[in-house]
Amino acid sequence: MMTKFRGVRSPLHAIGDGRIGMDWINRYIDQPLLHGAAGLLRSWHLRTRQPPELLEPTWNLVVLAFLLIASGQVLAGKPFALGVTALIMLALPSARKLLSAMKARGGGYGAREYKSLRARAIAKREAEWSVRIIVLFSSACLPFIARIDDPAGACFMLGASIWFVLTGPLKAYLDAAEPPEPNEGDRMFSGALHFG
Repeated sequence: MMTKFRGVRSPLHAIGDGRIGMDWINRYIDQPLLHGAAGLLRSWHLRTRQPPELLEPTWNLVVLAFLLIASGQVLAGKPFALGVTALIMLALPSARKLLSAMKARGGGYGAREYKSLRARAIAKREAEWSVRIIVLFSSACLPFIARIDDPAGACFMLGASIWFVLTGPLKAYLDAAEPPEPNEGDRMFSGALHFG
């Protein structure tokens, strides 16, 4: 008895299948963004010689500084004071992280820090896959669905959308990306990387 050849499933049918759809999202969206975030961490570490976990708070402060300058151009009076207060509150966790890293500067970025970051990134990569995708798609949709009639409220919502679009997905992908290897010439470190 001959078996019937069913042929290749059409791409439209594959989109409706949940498993194949998730494989498609993982292959063409999530994995390239994880590789891009790993490359970004690597180039940050090579150019600045700073630990890779300092990239996200530094970027957050750059975005907030841009929003502060933009709000000075658009807002005035009480809305501007409220906007500055909100931006300062958003900047406090990143500033605290950078200041604590500057105080504990002695250790630098070595094998121990690499292993710790790598273990945390692997756990986040596997456990928070859906969170990364939700953050990515919500950041893509947020500027289009956030509409307010009040001019000051519209400026606040636009600023919040810009901040979330520029920092939310980046944080999610930097936390799950493969950290760069420290270039310190430690033989025990290189052996641990390749064999352990």
